Amino acid sequence: MSKAKKPEQAELDLIERFIHFLLFEKGLSENTRQAYQSDLIQFASYCANAPCDFYAVTQELVQAYLVYLTENGVKQRSAARKFSSIKKFYKYLIGEKLIERDPCQFVKPPKLSIYLPKTITEQDVNALLDAPSEEDTIELRDKAMLELLYATGLRVTELVGLTFQQVNVELGVVRVIGKGNKERLVPMGELAQDLITKYLAYSRPELNKQQSEVLFLSNRSVQMTRQTFWHRIKHYCLRVGISTEISPHTLRHAFATHLVNHGADLRVVQSLLGHSDLSTTQIYTHVAKLRLQQLHQAHHPRSG
Repeated sequence: MSKAKKPEQAELDLIERFIHFLLFEKGLSENTRQAYQSDLIQFASYCANAPCDFYAVTQELVQAYLVYLTENGVKQRSAARKFSSIKKFYKYLIGEKLIERDPCQFVKPPKLSIYLPKTITEQDVNALLDAPSEEDTIELRDKAMLELLYATGLRVTELVGLTFQQVNVELGVVRVIGKGNKERLVPMGELAQDLITKYLAYSRPELNKQQSEVLFLSNRSVQMTRQTFWHRIKHYCLRVGISTEISPHTLRHAFATHLVNHGADLRVVQSLLGHSDLSTTQIYTHVAKLRLQQLHQAHHPRSG
């Protein structure tokens, strides 16, 4: 059995050059950079074993690669991401005048089924937010975090990474550093303002034994991990009898879904969530429609 060929160093260098271009132009996060690099090296390996010159890739080869991914158990969403990486790469090569024809131009991307994010009812959200006590140091911190998460739709990594300077309680806004180091201002609402004010007055001084700049501190005076916060949420779900599987990201989805349910403009929701593409936000219109259908079936006298 012949040994699989590896991409030429010149091809790896070209991929690296493309990654640097994206870092400079787009400000990618480390996870996104690694995904692009992994996708393109994998495709370069496939080309080397086709065999096919990396510069002379054809539409047929790209289509064959997508079939190869499917046959090897790669999920549609991952295959679509890999195709997107390849497409952007060859668009870059055309821009750099290294090739003349885009092999991806007429290739249809893998068809994705609509992914509906898990969300929870407003009633369950209210029960969860009411679960922690304001009389306990740790629970007041948790209550402030949960309220801020639901009020702003922050990603959990954005929440646990917040510094003291990023939150202006008087103005009621949070300055968030999101994916790709993109900055956005998000309003927090009065309930979150009040709870953060109480947390800063009573809990944080007890937890801040090392003069940390992190806003929400663990009982060891360091930044909380995502896993720790997730366990805290599970703790409160058990306390109030919420059986739905809930994660910190569920509250982000609930934030967006409930805004859309109450008539918020999709562009506003996009801005609050920090989505670069409106199509990412549009998923919440599907969630809202599904919820309306469920309510109709449950309560309309002639729904069957």
